[in-house]
Amino acid sequence: MRVELNYYNTFIAVSEDCPADYGIVPPDKASGKTKPGIEYELAADHPYGYSQEELLFETYVRHKQIPPEERRLRGAELRAEFFGKSQACMRASMLPKKYGWGLHFNAEGKLALVPKESPEYSRFADGEVEGVTVLKAMRNKKA
Repeated sequence: MRVELNYYNTFIAVSEDCPADYGIVPPDKASGKTKPGIEYELAADHPYGYSQEELLFETYVRHKQIPPEERRLRGAELRAEFFGKSQACMRASMLPKKYGWGLHFNAEGKLALVPKESPEYSRFADGEVEGVTVLKAMRNKKA
């Protein structure tokens, strides 16, 4: 039995040791897109369009460059393989740990990026949005 990974009415603030003062677009590598780059692209292009599980899985198949035909034919099998292994949640993502992006999950569990420098980020991080639980992203280094 698989445990659901999604957050609802939750804001993930940047980690205490996040080096970014504002939201930064993760750079690509010469070899192509990085996982944080794919996460950013998906979330930025589709605010409140993905749940955590959907974003994690879509990032995985794009990073592994699994062709659309294989995804169509083996979609359920690929999902079962992916979620059959332990997956890190978005608190461990480089978006809030390194690149300065807060993550807001709405009542439907869909996420949107919130740049660290924005007034909206401050409202969420300071607990001013009623009904939203605030969590910190995981630290980059052990305390």
